[in-house]
Amino acid sequence: MKTAELREMSLEEVRLKLDELVEESFNLRFQHTIGQLSSPIRLRQVRRDIGQVRTILNEHDKGLRHLPSKAE
Repeated sequence: MKTAELREMSLEEVRLKLDELVEESFNLRFQHTIGQLSSPIRLRQVRRDIGQVRTILNEHDKGLRHLPSKAE
């Protein structure tokens, strides 16, 4: 996912995206453990996406960037 796409999302959407990515990461790690992971690259991509989302949320919390709310 591109950072610009994340910045266009509302705060609620970004938080939902983080929840989805954390759940996907759990499922991929589980598949990796039991040896059924079809695409190991996806695990790395999801970790990076989680990092990007958390960075965007940190910037918002510190007032460095403003994310639109649903009402805007």
